[in-house]
Amino acid sequence: MLLISSTALVTASSRNESDRFALLAIKSQISDRDDPLGALNSWNHSLHHCDWQGIICSRRHHERVTVLDLQHQKLEGTLSPYIGNLSFLKAIQLNENNFHGEIPEEIGHLFRLQRLILANNSFEGEIPSNITYCSDLRVINLIGNKLSGSVFAGFSSLSKLIGLGLGNNNFIGRIPPSLGNLTSLTNLDLPINRLEGIIPEDLCRIRSLRVLTIGQNNLTGKIPSCLFNLSNIYYFSVDSNYKLEGSLPPSMGLTLPNLQQVYLGINKFSGLIPPSLSNATRLEVFDISFNAFTGSVPRDLGKLQRLRKLLFAFNQIGTQGQGVDDDDLNFINSLTNCSKLEWLEFSSNVLKGRLPDSISNLSTTISLLNMENNSIYGSIPVGIGNLVNIKEIYLSMNNLTGAIPTSIGKLNQLRQLFLGFNLLSGYIPSSLGNLTQLITLNLRSNNLNGSIPPTLGKCHSLALLDLTRNNLVGAIPIQVVSLSSLTIGLGLSQNFLTGSLPSEVGNLTNLESLLISDNKLSKHIPESLGECLTLNYLYMDGNFFEGKLPMSLVNLEGLVSLDFSRNNLFGEIPEYLENFTNLIYLNLSFNQFEGQVPRNGVFANASLVSVEGNPNLCGGIEGLKLSPCIQKETKKKKKTSLSFKVIIPIIVGSVFLLLLLVFFLAFYRRKVLNRNPSSSTLSNIPSYMRVSYLELFRATNGFSVDYLIGVGSYGSVFKGILHDMNQTVAVKVLNLQREGASKSFLTECNALRHLRHRNLLKIITACSSVDFQGNDFRALVFEFMPYGSLEEWLHPRVDEQQHDSRNLSFIQRLNIAIDVASALDYLHNCCQPSVIHCDLKPSNVLLDDDMTARVADFGIAKMFSAASYDYAESQPSSDVIRGSIGYVAPEYGMGIKVSVQGDVYSYGILLLEMFTGKRPTGDMFLNGLSLYYYAKMTLPNQVMGIVDPLVVLLEDNNEISNIVEQNNTTRARARLEECLVSAITLGISCSAEAPPERMTMSDVVSELLHIKKHYHDYSRSISE
Repeated sequence: MLLISSTALVTASSRNESDRFALLAIKSQISDRDDPLGALNSWNHSLHHCDWQGIICSRRHHERVTVLDLQHQKLEGTLSPYIGNLSFLKAIQLNENNFHGEIPEEIGHLFRLQRLILANNSFEGEIPSNITYCSDLRVINLIGNKLSGSVFAGFSSLSKLIGLGLGNNNFIGRIPPSLGNLTSLTNLDLPINRLEGIIPEDLCRIRSLRVLTIGQNNLTGKIPSCLFNLSNIYYFSVDSNYKLEGSLPPSMGLTLPNLQQVYLGINKFSGLIPPSLSNATRLEVFDISFNAFTGSVPRDLGKLQRLRKLLFAFNQIGTQGQGVDDDDLNFINSLTNCSKLEWLEFSSNVLKGRLPDSISNLSTTISLLNMENNSIYGSIPVGIGNLVNIKEIYLSMNNLTGAIPTSIGKLNQLRQLFLGFNLLSGYIPSSLGNLTQLITLNLRSNNLNGSIPPTLGKCHSLALLDLTRNNLVGAIPIQVVSLSSLTIGLGLSQNFLTGSLPSEVGNLTNLESLLISDNKLSKHIPESLGECLTLNYLYMDGNFFEGKLPMSLVNLEGLVSLDFSRNNLFGEIPEYLENFTNLIYLNLSFNQFEGQVPRNGVFANASLVSVEGNPNLCGGIEGLKLSPCIQKETKKKKKTSLSFKVIIPIIVGSVFLLLLLVFFLAFYRRKVLNRNPSSSTLSNIPSYMRVSYLELFRATNGFSVDYLIGVGSYGSVFKGILHDMNQTVAVKVLNLQREGASKSFLTECNALRHLRHRNLLKIITACSSVDFQGNDFRALVFEFMPYGSLEEWLHPRVDEQQHDSRNLSFIQRLNIAIDVASALDYLHNCCQPSVIHCDLKPSNVLLDDDMTARVADFGIAKMFSAASYDYAESQPSSDVIRGSIGYVAPEYGMGIKVSVQGDVYSYGILLLEMFTGKRPTGDMFLNGLSLYYYAKMTLPNQVMGIVDPLVVLLEDNNEISNIVEQNNTTRARARLEECLVSAITLGISCSAEAPPERMTMSDVVSELLHIKKHYHDYSRSISE
C-alpha cells in the first residue's frame, strides 16, 4: 500500500513538472520587451507554478493547471504548441493581447477545455479542424483576429456550445447550415467578414438563440421568416450587407417580445415599419437607416419606455402628402413618453408635416435630433430650449419659417446646429453667443436679416460659421474675425454686408475657407490676411475692394481656389501667384489689373485662370487671348540685335559639329540596317509617314526623363517635337523586356490603322527599328494631348513635375462623358470588325486643347464580328483577364469571353467615378461595398451626398452665384441635382452585374445628350 502511494506521488509530481515545462515553453515565445506590463515576471523558479500570475490550478487533481488567464496584458508573440500538454485546462483566456501566428493544432488535445477566448489578437490562418476533439467546449470567442478560410462546418459537432464568436476576421464562403445543429447556442457572432450567400433557414432550429450578429458581410436574399419566431432573441444585427432585401413581418413586435437592439441599416429592405413594434417593450435601439422603407411611423412608440435610439435616416418614410391630415410627424407626440431617448434620427426621408411643439417635451436625455432633408414646415418651437443636454440639432433642407428662437441660447451643451436651406427670417439671436461649446453653426440659405451679432465672438469652440445666402447687413464684427477657433470655414457670401474686411482677420491663422463673395465690402484688402497661412479657399469676388493685392498674400502657398473677380483692384498681377503650386482655380476678372500676365504655374493653363474684363492686361499664354505686350517685346528685340553679332560664330561652329554627328549616325544606321534588314519602319501601316529611331531620339532629347509624361504597363510615354513636321507628339516607347509588349505593339497598330473618329487618339506613325546599341526598338507616335489624362483632372496631384492641379465643372464632365461614349459607340457599332477596347479607365482618356476627350491605349483591344457574336452563347475562356482592377467586368473573372458589354461596364464605373470623385479601388470600398453599390443606395434622393463637392462648388461660383433671386437660385440647384441624378442612374445602369441588363453605347449616347439638353434648357429659362 505504501508503494502504491509513493508511485502515485511520483506520477503526480511528474505531471506537475509537465505543466510547469509547458508554461515555461509558452513564456519562451514572449520576450521581456513584448511583456510591457510584466505579466510573466512571476513565472520563475522561485515560485510554484500555481502561484504564477494568470494561472489557476486544481487541488483535487494534484495541482494541475486548469485556467490560463492572461487577458488585457499587452503581450506579443506566438502561442506555443506546448499548450497542448496542459491536459487539464478548462479555460484559455488570452483576449486583448497581440498574439500572432496560427492557433496551434495541439489545442485539439485539450479534451477538458470549456472556454477558448482569443479575441482581439492577430491570430491568422484557419481554425484547426481538430478543435472538434474538444467536445466539452461551451464558448469559442475568436473575434477580432486575422483568421481566414471558411466557417468550419465541424463546429456543429460541439453539442454543448453556447457561444460562437468569429466576427471581425477574414472568413469567406457561406454560413454552414449545419450550425443549426447547435441547439444549445445562445450567441452567434459572425459580423465583419466576407461571408456570402443566403442566411440558412437551418438557424431557426436554434430555439435558444438570443444574440444573432451577421452584419457587415456580403449576404444576399431575404431574412428567413422563421427567425422572427425565435422569441428569445434580444440582439439582432444584419446591417451593412447591402443586398439583403424583403420586408419585416407586421407581427415582429409580438413574435420577438424580448428584442432590445435591432440593426438592419445599409441594405435593401422595404415595406412598412411593423405596427406591432411597440409591443417589444424592452426595445432600446431600432436602426433601419439606408434602406427603402415606406409608409408612416407607428404613433404608439411611446410605449417603448427603454427606447434610447430610433434611427431611420435615408429611407422613403412618409405619406408624401397622401394622408388626410397631411402630417407625418404625429409620432413625435408619443415619443415624449420615452424618458431615456438619446438619438432621434430621421433625416433624408419624405416626411411632410408641421414641426410639432411637442418636440420641446422630448426627454432631457436626448443628445441628437436629426430631421434634415424632409418636407417639414412651420416654426421652431420656443420650448426647444428645454432640451438642455442636446449636443446636435440638424434641421437643414426643410421648409421651416419664422424666427430662430432665442431660447436656443439655453442649450449650453450644443456642439452642432444646422438650420440651413430653410425659409427662416428675422434676426440672428444674440443669445447664440452663450453656446460656448458650439463647433458648427450653419444658417446658410435662409431669409435672415439684420446684422451679424458680435456675441458670436464668445463661441470660442466655433470651427465653422456659415451665414451664406441671407439678407444680412452692416459690418463684419471684429469679434467674429478674431475667433482663432475658426478652422473649417467662415462663410458670409451673398449677403449685403458693408464696410471693410477687419484687419483682425489675421487672427484666423488656422482657417481653411474664407468666403465673403457678393457683398458690398470695400476699401483695401488688409495686409493681415497674409497671416491666414492655412487658407485653401479664398473667395472675395463681387465686392468693392480697391487697391493693389497685398504682398503679404505671398504666404498663402496652400491656396487651392482664389477668386478676386468683380472688384476695383488695380496694379500688376503679383508674380508670387505663379508659385502657388496647389492652385487649381484663379479668377481675377473684371478688375483694373494692368501689365503683363505671368506665364508660369497656374497661369500656364488657360482653363484654370480667368482674367477677362481687365482691358490693360497683356501677354500671358496664347489660351488667354490677350494682346502682346508691345513695349516689352521691342526691348527684347533690341537686346537680341545687340547680342546677335556675338553669337554668330558660336552658331556656325555648332552647325558644323552637328553635321559631322548626323553624318556619323547615318553611316552607323545604314550599317546596322544592312546587318538586320528586318528592322525597318513598320510595314503594316504603309499610309503613314516614316520615322527613324534617330528622329525619335532627337525629338525627345534622347528619351530624357525631363520629357517623360507617363508610364504604362508595357512602356513609357515621352513628349517630343518632330522637327521635320514642326509637330509636338507623344512617343510611346515599348519596353520589349516586358512579356506581352511586342504583342501589345502589334495589337495597337492593327486596331488603330483603320479607325477614324474625333474621340479616338490619332496615331501619326510607328517605328520598328534598332537603337544605337543594336537592340530592337518599337515605338508608337501619337498626337500630343496638352491637357493630359482624365485621371489627372479627377484626382489632381501636385509634385515637382506638375504644377497645374485641376478641376472640372459639371458641364465639362458631361461633355467628356459624351465624347467617351461616342468613341465606344463607334468602336462597337460602326467598325467592321467591331473593336472592344478592354481597358477603359480615366488614365486612358486624354484631353486635347479644346478639352475634347480622346480614348487611347488599344494595347489589349480585341476585334470580333458583331454578327457572329452572341453573349448568351459565349463559353468560358481561358484567356487572361483583360482590363484593370476596379474597371474590369465581373464576368471576365469567371472566364467569360470579352464582349462589348464588358466595355459598357467599364464605362459605367468611369461615369460614376467622374461624378463622385471616388476611385473604384479606394480604401472605403471594402467588405462588399463597391462604387456601384455606394452610388446605387443613394438613389434617388441622396445623390447630392456622394457627388464630388467640387462640381457643386464650381457650379455655385460660375453660374448659380451670379443669379440674384432666391427663387432662381433654388431652381438652378434643383436643375443641377436632377442632371446629376440622371448621370449617376446612367452609370449604375451601365455597370449592372448581369451583362444583358447593361445598356448599349448607342442608348448611352442618346441619354447623355438628353441630359445635356435638359441642363441647357434650364439654364436658358433661368437667364430669361
